[in-house]
Amino acid sequence: MDLNKVYHKIDNLRNQIKKYNEAYYEKDAPLIDDAAFDRIYRELKELEEKYPEYKKEEKITDKVSGKSSKKFSEHQHKYRLYSLDNSNNIDELCKWIEKVKKDLGEKSKVSFVCELKIDGLACALTYKNGVLETGATRGDGFIGENITKNLLTLNDIPQKLSKQLDIDVRGEVYMPVSSFEKLNEIQALNNEKPFANPRNAASGSLRQLDYEITKKRNLKFFAYAAIFESKVSIKTHFETMKLLKELGFDVNQNIKLCHNVDEIIEFCKYWENERFKLDYATDGIVVKVNELNYEDELGYTSRAPKWATAYKFPPEEVWTQLLDIEYNIGKTGAITPVAVMKPVSLGGTIVKRASLHNFDEIKRLDLSLGDKVLIKKAAEIIPKVIKVDHTKDAIPIELPQKCPDCSSNLFKPPNEVNFYCINVFCPSQIVSKLEFFASKSGMDIDGMGSQIVNKLYNLGLVKTYDDFYKLKYDDLLKLDLVKEKTATNLLNAINKSKNTTLAKFLTALSIKHVGKETASIIASEFKTIDEIIKTSYIDFAKIPGIGEKIAKSLYDWFNDDINLTIVKNMIQYGVTFEESKITNVSKKLENKTFVITGTLSQKRSFYEEKIKENGGKVVSQVSKNTTYLLCGDNPGSKYDKALNLHVIILNEDDFKKLLE
Repeated sequence: MDLNKVYHKIDNLRNQIKKYNEAYYEKDAPLIDDAAFDRIYRELKELEEKYPEYKKEEKITDKVSGKSSKKFSEHQHKYRLYSLDNSNNIDELCKWIEKVKKDLGEKSKVSFVCELKIDGLACALTYKNGVLETGATRGDGFIGENITKNLLTLNDIPQKLSKQLDIDVRGEVYMPVSSFEKLNEIQALNNEKPFANPRNAASGSLRQLDYEITKKRNLKFFAYAAIFESKVSIKTHFETMKLLKELGFDVNQNIKLCHNVDEIIEFCKYWENERFKLDYATDGIVVKVNELNYEDELGYTSRAPKWATAYKFPPEEVWTQLLDIEYNIGKTGAITPVAVMKPVSLGGTIVKRASLHNFDEIKRLDLSLGDKVLIKKAAEIIPKVIKVDHTKDAIPIELPQKCPDCSSNLFKPPNEVNFYCINVFCPSQIVSKLEFFASKSGMDIDGMGSQIVNKLYNLGLVKTYDDFYKLKYDDLLKLDLVKEKTATNLLNAINKSKNTTLAKFLTALSIKHVGKETASIIASEFKTIDEIIKTSYIDFAKIPGIGEKIAKSLYDWFNDDINLTIVKNMIQYGVTFEESKITNVSKKLENKTFVITGTLSQKRSFYEEKIKENGGKVVSQVSKNTTYLLCGDNPGSKYDKALNLHVIILNEDDFKKLLE
């Protein structure tokens, strides 16, 4: 195999894992499911072991994922917290057991303890003379976050033990499923974004700077290990768990001492199905060598103990029936089909709907009403149809000819997969645009969520963007979800949003083909909104990175009398534009236009800022005017188009050299 390709592959896999770890551990927002992550991780590990000479840095597979947040003070663990290696199927689990026995010697008698792997946040508690001294997150295993005050709000964590021991206790903070569902109901009532799953909810709740918020979230704690500094006559892990319970900790009762492989497999198989009856999330079984004296003998790898493994449950997939197709209408008028299914339990929640993305997906799946569909959760969050089993009486799905909301004709542009409603007065389009205008990506009116926007629209209080700035206190109190304090907060947020940037304002207007990147280009060319209004189609098209399609869209929008009235009204109501805060450090990239695609090691905004700081521009689409395509892993169609147009393609190293 070409070594350059191997090294490039290793780099790409490392970048992917960094990105996915950051999303999972630091943002509590997983991008892929555990099984998909494990496949990438294992592929990287195999390549790193096969090509040990490629070691520009410490191998990422040697590290424990996660790092401490700057919100809390750092806590250096006295005893390192390791991660666990995974066994992804029964065969791998059996091989691990055989290896343990072989390493210990055939004559050694070894038993194992099986316990549920709780899907929460790992924490370490340090007790001196039986009194809690500190509580911290795992972090990278060496340094975590000191969250002692927050942990003390949990009833399952004793401040004082029943015995005066010096002990380090390890355990998992989790949120019961019932508490998670209630929390999301409250989030919805307050027009706040719901949590994706119980683990994210637990992690986010535990990392609140105001520990009173943590206290209200009904978090729980299971202790699963301990390191004793005081002398205790404990010889096995099973005895450790009994002692932890005596000391006042909640220990998961679903634990079993096993003496052979069959007992271990039986335990794992049993909980694959029974886990969904529990009021907490579990994603596998932890299998540990029971005898503590074998831990030192078996030892550790650079990131995990050799005396324990995590048997991961296979990703859950369930069959249900397709009952109907609903259609969502976005702010651009794009129609998105949604599968309405017979309710089914998947991953501990009841699933009724799944996005089908576009009509090409319906064709690809050869989907009909009444068909049996196999669904799974992508990134353990979004239900997805992955397979179809045709039924005898299934009814073919007819593509809609009219908008399901306003009955206007639909239009499918050449070379696009989406159908569009062409009626700009379509109620669903208007509401979607209003929601986006108020969102964080738009004018960032804090608290103005979709439910409130819908209510305001239905009451006739907000029909166009400028109507947000006409709202009065009494108007907001007409909404059944809004009380006095919420009304005051919303008015304050509306006033605060008036001070924005020209780029953010242009993005918020939902002009067709004008997203965040294009809005930034326009804002850098024109200093005032009046200049944009007076600009001709030809002058728009001359701007690098704009092109004829975007130029026409901009010109048409700003030459519409209704749009101009809305913009002028907002300015009259006090909307102002501050300068974009990008400091030019050089002109190295002046007159250079970039398109960014694929998975990179840093957030896309990092590269955008670097390009702009050095005088360059970032656009969203590849064209003959594009100077460079900055390309990461899995680049997609933009890469192919750049090749056809002979655009220079850069990887991250090339980009760094360009700035040097």
